[in-house]
Parts: sequence; C-alpha cells; structure tokens
Amino acid sequence: MLASLACSAISGGGAAPTEAPQPTQQEEQPTAAPQSQGGIDAVRDSTIQIEAQGTFVDPEFGLQVNSAGRGTGFIIDPSGIAVTNNHVVAGAALLKVWLNGETTPRNARVIGLSECSDLAVIDIDGDNYSSLSWYSGAAKTGLEVYAAGYPLGEPEFNLTKGIISKENADGETSWASVDHVLGHDATINPGNSGGPLVDANGEIVGVNYSSRASANQYFAIGGDIARPVIDELMTGKDVDSIGVNGTAVLSEDASLSGIWVASVKSGTAADKAGIQPGDIIYQLEGLVLATDGTMKDYCDVIRSHSATDTMTMSVIRYASGELLEGQLNGRELAVTGNFDVSGGAGSSSSGGSSGDEAPAFFTEEFEGDFVSDNWEYFALGSGSDSKLVIQPEDDHMLFDLGDEDLYIYYMYNPYSYEDVSISLNAENRGRNNNNVSLVCRMNDEGTQWYEFSVESGGVWYLYAVDGKYNILDNGGTNSLHQGKEVNEYQMVCEGEQITLYVNGTEIKTVRDTTYGFNEGRVGFNISSLNVLPITVEVNWFDIAQP
Repeated sequence: MLASLACSAISGGGAAPTEAPQPTQQEEQPTAAPQSQGGIDAVRDSTIQIEAQGTFVDPEFGLQVNSAGRGTGFIIDPSGIAVTNNHVVAGAALLKVWLNGETTPRNARVIGLSECSDLAVIDIDGDNYSSLSWYSGAAKTGLEVYAAGYPLGEPEFNLTKGIISKENADGETSWASVDHVLGHDATINPGNSGGPLVDANGEIVGVNYSSRASANQYFAIGGDIARPVIDELMTGKDVDSIGVNGTAVLSEDASLSGIWVASVKSGTAADKAGIQPGDIIYQLEGLVLATDGTMKDYCDVIRSHSATDTMTMSVIRYASGELLEGQLNGRELAVTGNFDVSGGAGSSSSGGSSGDEAPAFFTEEFEGDFVSDNWEYFALGSGSDSKLVIQPEDDHMLFDLGDEDLYIYYMYNPYSYEDVSISLNAENRGRNNNNVSLVCRMNDEGTQWYEFSVESGGVWYLYAVDGKYNILDNGGTNSLHQGKEVNEYQMVCEGEQITLYVNGTEIKTVRDTTYGFNEGRVGFNISSLNVLPITVEVNWFDIAQP
C-alpha cells in the first residue's frame, strides 16, 4: 500500500531515506585524500560512527524491536559536541559512538534535533577531542570535496573524492525539507548519513544526507543552511520539530498520504499528544500532508508556528485503521472514526456509517459511503417544501428551491458539539445563492442555535435563534465571489466567541454573553428569500476541532 522506502543509515528499522545499491570496490576504498596530511588526519580523527539502538516501526518491515542502525557524524568542538542527521538518532533509546580505530564505544546523548532540516547535535562523553572547523568560502560548482564516513556499517574509516556539481539542488525529500542543498559526486552509501563533506583542507562544506546512486548524484546540506540550525540545536533547543522520526509516505493510488512515524522522542509535543510509532500524521491544521510524497507541507506548517502553539491534527493508526483527532500542545488524541487503509478514506472522509460508528470530525463530500440517516432536514418559512428537491449526486448535494421564503436546514445528528469549526463549500447554479448559512449549537428540540447567514451580495448576519432571529451582528464583505461562483464559508464557535470567515478571510469575531448557547448539533441552511430560481450545489461540509 505504501511506497517503499530505503535506508541511508544501516538499520533494522526506523525511517531512513537513501538508496542502498550494492557496493563496488571503488565505493569501498578511499580514492583520494585532502592535500594537507594534517587535514586528512583531522578529518579521520573527528569523524565518528554512531549506532542508535531502539524500537522502531518501519513502513515496509513493521515493528523492529531493539533494532540497531548505524550512521556517521563529526565533532565540531573539543568538548565532544558532534553533528549528524536527525534520522540517524531521532527516537533512539541509546547512542554508541566509535572514534576511528577504537573498538570500545563511548556513550553519547542527543542535545537537539531538527526533523525538517534533518540535523541533530549530540554530546559524546569526555573531552579533548579532535574537531573540525567550517569552510568559510562559498561552495561553488567545481569545488573539490571529500565525503568522509563509515558506509555500510563497516568499522573502517572511508573517504571518497568528487566536486560540487550543483550549488542549489532541490532539498525536498520524503524525510526532510531544506530550501536547497549541495549536489556532488563524492560517492556515499547507506551509513554515510550525517558525515562531513570537506574541502581539500579538511574544512566542513556540508553534511551528507542523501544519495541518488543510480544517477551518481549525492547531496549534502550546505554550511550556509546547516550552521544557523546547528547553533540553535547546541543550546538544547529542538528546531522545526514536534518530536518524531518521520518519513513522508504516499500510497500507489495516492488515496493515502501523510507522515509515517517510526519513533517518538519522550517528553515532546508529539509524545504528550499521544502519537505512537506506526501512526501516520494525516492532517496538520486541516492540511492533508505529503500529497506530493515529500515533507514540504508538513514542515511549512511547523515553520509557520512556534513550538508551543496549539495545532489541530488527524492521525491514522495504521495497524488498526482508526482515525484519531487531537491537538499538539492541546487535547490528546482520541478515536473519532475509521480510515480504510487498504484503499482510501472510509468514515473519516465520506460520512461513515450511522449510529456509534459515525465520525465526530470529518469532511462530508456526499459520495461513496454517504449515510443519509446521519442527517436530518427540516423547512422553515412560508414557502412550501412541495417544490423542494434535495438530490445527492456523485460528489455533491444539489438543492433546488422552487418557492420563495423557504429555509432548508440540513443538520448532522450523531454528535453534539461545544467548541467546533464548521466549513461549507458551495457553488451557485441559479440566479443567486441568497442565502447560504452555517449553524452551530442547535439544541435537540431545534428551538435555539447560532446562525451565520451570507446573502449573494455579500451582506451577512449572525443570529441567535430562540423562536425568532435575533441579530447579534451584521455587515458586508467583498470577500464573497458574486454571481455563479464557488464560495467557502466558515464559522468557529468556541466558548463565548463566534468567528466568521468567507473564502478564508476573517469577517468578524463576535462575543455572545446574552443567549449563552453552549452545545448542540451543527449543519447548514440554504434559503430562497424572494428571488428564484435558487439552485445551490454543496460540494462538501467539514466539521473540525477549532
């Protein structure tokens, strides 16, 4: 079901990114050395082999208990501060480090991680280590470079020679999102991950993290990108991370995508929210992730927020097919439905089944497994519903109102909500779409609720309905696409505040302390007022946590 992923660290589990071709004699043996013998000695003495031990869940091989994976790193401070890749060490229970020629490993601990930049800083026990300095020039095309490390998990130090072939290669991958990286042809193999790319004087040009061996192309995170992140990591702060060792996955038919979680770092936002190894982070802040097979969207969302911001998320527990909803830095994950991991969305995106199995938070697209029993409609106004047509079509619900002054409410029955965000996407097919409304906190008797109503000209009203329509606020917006157009409406009911949006633009936040409706059903309303014909296509209705 999921696209297969190969490994750049030699590992029995855990998400890891580069291809693993069979080594050749040329790949195994050093082909050159930096011009300065002092340079090569420093590189050899400062480059370390790292073994990360732990329990991981791999998208291809499943649960890997007490698995040990090996990668490379390099020391940048005599106190034992070293740099490697996030995917080499993230989520590990313990780290072992070998210096060149040593047979007894040293202990090390993680100081800071960056999932999106695929960088990590660790601290090796002891001090007075040999260390490397950063290259101070520009990494231009043609610069002679050397890749140092311990490929294929072997204990012997390895060095290969090449040049910078591309200064601004694409850094978007299934395990990292970097603005640009260095392309080079100094051969690296699985196990080289996190090792240094150095110049002829042994100065660090970049951090090796990826290969495309079939095209003889290899990639390193350049010092201009890596150093600012590493400086932050050295302070003990994680950067652009929620605490997972993750990899973007995409099913062959593109029906399922997200961030596969191989392991979770204890005490992080991901851990506190209840994310587990083997989960797929499906949505973050309402955005479906990894639809292009990369970490780009995931990292863009993380970089758009601070580490302490509350963010909504949807998680697929792949082993059970459960859909969970919750928040980072907020509500813990809870099961709200099911997801058909064998071939696409089930109740999580198409309405599911009636009764206890109906989802609480989902997008109803009125297709596939749409269950009309989960919905109730009723009509208000002086118009007769005898001319009303509500017609589920292949991918939408079509409302055709044949009488004036007719208000059709379509309500989702299985759940009662306190704080909730509801959105509606609708297209006007008639003379106008006067009115489209969103409804929250309708009581069981259908006698009171909040309603956000938008007329075709952009005039809007927020009502508190308790037998009559009491105006809480009203105004006008030019965010509405007038005429036969598609519009998106959103209403967030949270505590005493109701926030209104049209096409992503916030219209108003209104606080109600008079009526105090605090819980109820959600839904929408299509009405005709005094202009016909009214034909509205509802493409989807979304219920989410605010």
